[in-house]
Amino acid sequence: MDKRAKIYVAGHRGMVGGAITRKLQTEGYENLILKRSSELNLRNQEAVNAFFEEERPEYVFLAAAKVGGIIANNTYRADFIYENLMIECNVIHAAHQVGVKKLMLLGSSCIYPKMAPQPLKEEYLLTGTLESTNEPYAIAKIAGIKLCEAYRDQYGDNFISVMPTNLYGIGDNYHPKNSHVLPALIRRFHEAKESGAPSVEIWGTGSPLREFLYADDLAEACVYLMDTYDGRELVNIGTGTDLSIRDLAELVKKVVGFEGEITFDASKPDGTPRKLMDVSKLHGLGWHHTIELEEGIGLAYADFLSQEVLTER
Repeated sequence: MDKRAKIYVAGHRGMVGGAITRKLQTEGYENLILKRSSELNLRNQEAVNAFFEEERPEYVFLAAAKVGGIIANNTYRADFIYENLMIECNVIHAAHQVGVKKLMLLGSSCIYPKMAPQPLKEEYLLTGTLESTNEPYAIAKIAGIKLCEAYRDQYGDNFISVMPTNLYGIGDNYHPKNSHVLPALIRRFHEAKESGAPSVEIWGTGSPLREFLYADDLAEACVYLMDTYDGRELVNIGTGTDLSIRDLAELVKKVVGFEGEITFDASKPDGTPRKLMDVSKLHGLGWHHTIELEEGIGLAYADFLSQEVLTER
């Protein structure tokens, strides 16, 4: 991408889109198109078509999506499939209509079958049944991948798809009821430290294995692949390493500075035993992550504290 290229980051207010925007700005890309959802409703086809006709971006990072935790995904099933399908269909078709040079769709590791072998290889897509709780969201994301493939096959559009692993970082969601596991642990250990609680209880046995990637590392990978990858097949983005929820809790406890005990409620569900991305393709393309988990948690905790300060004000 030329430094003067017109680049549209869809979803720039979210954690992923925000990280991509910061990376582009740091690298000297000055001609960025950034629209809040209040300015451009990506679910509205007419509005999206008018926006693309007027702005005519050369490159598009499609990071906009309706996202949430397990409870939200399972409760608002219609909203998750409808809104994400509309966003993807509108943006991808409009990008085709105006001749965008290249588009990148950001998906989610939940696209892979629930019982797929570990680590998750790109070719495992559509080889088995999805996890039922987030099936509508996963189907929408799979449809986005297939849209990119179909526009490439029929029209020759250079539309690519990447699948990040579990993400965390600046601008994450720390809501007590609908956040993901790592930001939820940051909040719980912080509140326990502040209140002087003797212990923090965590659901399950602590044995499931999970992989985590700092959002700014993801952004670096996305910009790298936008510059270097033109393949039809999707690309996993992750670290290629995982750890148990128990070890994750110990690490968050250390970073936050909580001195109490950690207990586990084994009567509560553990979820999928393991979820690790195979990133051999990504490594073969020349990209590796640089921010290790303890450093990343420290950066995320600092961001959480800054959000707390703003909330108090």
